[in-house]
Amino acid sequence: MVIAGQLVRDGEADAMMSAGNTGALMTTGLLVVGRLAGIERPALAFTLPTMDDKGVLALDLGANMDAKPEHLLQYAILGSIYRSKVNGIGKPRVGLLNVGTEERKGNETAKAAFDLLKDAPIHFIGNVEARDVLTGQCDVLVCDGFAGNILLKSMEGTAGAIFAALKEAFGRSLLTKLAAAVMMPGLRRMKGKLDYKEHGGAPLLGLNGLVVKCHGSSDARAIKNAVRQARTALQERLTETISMEISGK
Repeated sequence: MVIAGQLVRDGEADAMMSAGNTGALMTTGLLVVGRLAGIERPALAFTLPTMDDKGVLALDLGANMDAKPEHLLQYAILGSIYRSKVNGIGKPRVGLLNVGTEERKGNETAKAAFDLLKDAPIHFIGNVEARDVLTGQCDVLVCDGFAGNILLKSMEGTAGAIFAALKEAFGRSLLTKLAAAVMMPGLRRMKGKLDYKEHGGAPLLGLNGLVVKCHGSSDARAIKNAVRQARTALQERLTETISMEISGK
């Protein structure tokens, strides 16, 4: 990781990807690649699946366990730029993960962040509850790394448990096996929506170079999609755009 980070820092590589330890990659990003000027904490951004197939970019999903309101504001700006440049969304809708949709809901950090996001140069739509994340209510979901990582792993665990239960139910008798054969195309499509391999990796936004975290269980297809994702980010000059937006130049 360190060698790859040095290559990015020195301009000998355009990007680096790793399916290794997230903490080690974060340390490499901070200490070797370095942060962009004006960025206090880089954020781990991952595209979660949604029912409309557009996905929602959630950040931070585990790079920083604690966050100040100002950090959440930066995450919102970083995520909005990413969705615009990499995914081609003209006016990304930004939501704040919270326990309710009302403006004054949540802890003091969430309340203060809400006020900052209202006045930010983004399309802020307000608070979003966890139960509504998969419905496609927003294009960017802002949260601290603690809540974000719990959200991500809860979704992964729930999806795994559902498909395991379906497999058991459909394998109980000849009749259920026949029913499974009929439903298989639909089940495969649904599984594809929830498969991390289809969504590439999670870029560490806010670094002075492109660093992408791949899932620890990534296979060739997952790595291929991460490479595709990195190529698009490079073609759209993501890092340079973020730097200009943050600095106001």
